[in-house]
Amino acid sequence: MMHAKTYRAVLLFLVLAGARSVAADRPNILFIYTDDQNYKTLSCYPESPDWVNTPHIDVLARRGIRFQRGYFGAWCMPSRASFLTGHLQHGVQTMRMEGEYPGSAYDPQKCRFWPAVFREQGYHTAQIGKWHTGIDTGHGRDWEHQIVWNRPAHPDNAGNYFYDQIISFNGVERTVPGYSTDNYTKWALEYIKGKDRDVEKPWYLWLCYGAVHGPTTPADRHEGKLAGNRADVPADITGPWPDKPSYLPKVAAWGRDQNGEIRRRKKKADATNFNTNTAGQSLDDWVQQTNECAMAIDEGVGRLMAALRESGQFENTLVVFTADQGFSLGEHGLNQKVAAYDAAIASPLIVSHPGVLVEGKVCQHPVNAPDLVRWFCNVAEVTLPWQTDGRDIRPLIRDPETNDWDLPMLMTHTGRKYGDDTYPIPTDGPMYEVGGIPWYVLLRDGRYKYIRTLVAGEPEEIYDLESDPEELRNLATDPEHLELLHDLRAKSVAELERTNARFANEMP
Repeated sequence: MMHAKTYRAVLLFLVLAGARSVAADRPNILFIYTDDQNYKTLSCYPESPDWVNTPHIDVLARRGIRFQRGYFGAWCMPSRASFLTGHLQHGVQTMRMEGEYPGSAYDPQKCRFWPAVFREQGYHTAQIGKWHTGIDTGHGRDWEHQIVWNRPAHPDNAGNYFYDQIISFNGVERTVPGYSTDNYTKWALEYIKGKDRDVEKPWYLWLCYGAVHGPTTPADRHEGKLAGNRADVPADITGPWPDKPSYLPKVAAWGRDQNGEIRRRKKKADATNFNTNTAGQSLDDWVQQTNECAMAIDEGVGRLMAALRESGQFENTLVVFTADQGFSLGEHGLNQKVAAYDAAIASPLIVSHPGVLVEGKVCQHPVNAPDLVRWFCNVAEVTLPWQTDGRDIRPLIRDPETNDWDLPMLMTHTGRKYGDDTYPIPTDGPMYEVGGIPWYVLLRDGRYKYIRTLVAGEPEEIYDLESDPEELRNLATDPEHLELLHDLRAKSVAELERTNARFANEMP
């Protein structure tokens, strides 16, 4: 008979061995996150021009699930805040803009980031690339390894999206030469291959490219590669915009020259080097430039996948590719993000884990950032000590083409305000608009998209994305769709209440 002390020791050994085995079996998560990338810049999306070619990202889509749309935030900072907390913008407490743009801050005790919980529960966590969510990057608390371009901490360097960035290497800063997309890829490859991490732990890497954000600079090797290609001209690039909010003509950026060619007619007031509104540039040239800038991202994805294979981690790594939001390339007259139309804010989204997830499928049901955070926790077997705003999207992951899905999806744009500061709803001022776009609530329910601009007197909007994917006809103004309007309005209020939006029942 085994001695009691020996028995307890053996039992403890088995428990610890089992825990190590579970930890070893948990997948790595590689989260590739681009900036301002319209889904039409990826050739795996059928909406892209036929001359666009992103072969490595296309392979990722063939070996996984491509979502038609993701809705993560209206602009860079709230999208990242939502992904870090699992809350929609109106639920991210204490996050705030302060000081010279993009200066920002938060209370890490009240605004907790979930990578810290992943660390506590057995993951090695890393972030590489752009940081745009408070001066405090969370190194040593949320991230064990961090190589970041901390934009909020260095406003004078905040426009250096592609060259001469001030980079913090685990808290030690220096200016780094070279093309940023390639730099980020190089540092990510080193991490994947085992540098600066505990190789006995599963890992989570958030790789945040700065491309294709303005000044949208292609790598030297790609500049001019797509010259001569013609852009698809959006139907309403120069208007009119019937039954849409009154801000749209005010921010419209395109017109025709004396020869009838479409050119950018509006220029930003600032002269910083992340200006993407060079007056007079043709639509063709701008769309070519954007896609040339995306080529280095595609190359990076190819190198990352090769590194996973070569290091024997390919089968145990979940890869997610997306962008913080989109960027309109002339749709609805726009040359910016923020607006509630898909071209401006909807993100591409691809998830791939060969042998684990289904392959070559397309999911028509959109997801938001809290949905993905909740799913990451499911995949990693990590329990957060707070409730996220996310829905359980595991049924969509198991069966992406299912029609048996009736959970509406919510996204909110509340300007430069977060959490409790989103109540009461302001009526003017710099916190109310970003890029001239006021606050709104967006709901996706099946084929329909509902938009409620939070300005008194503005029209509500409904688009049937199956029959009208370019969002040209506003069904909310048609009396025949009054019942649909009431239904979507009620569902949006219900989702706002579920996610604790204080302004849910006080919208104009």
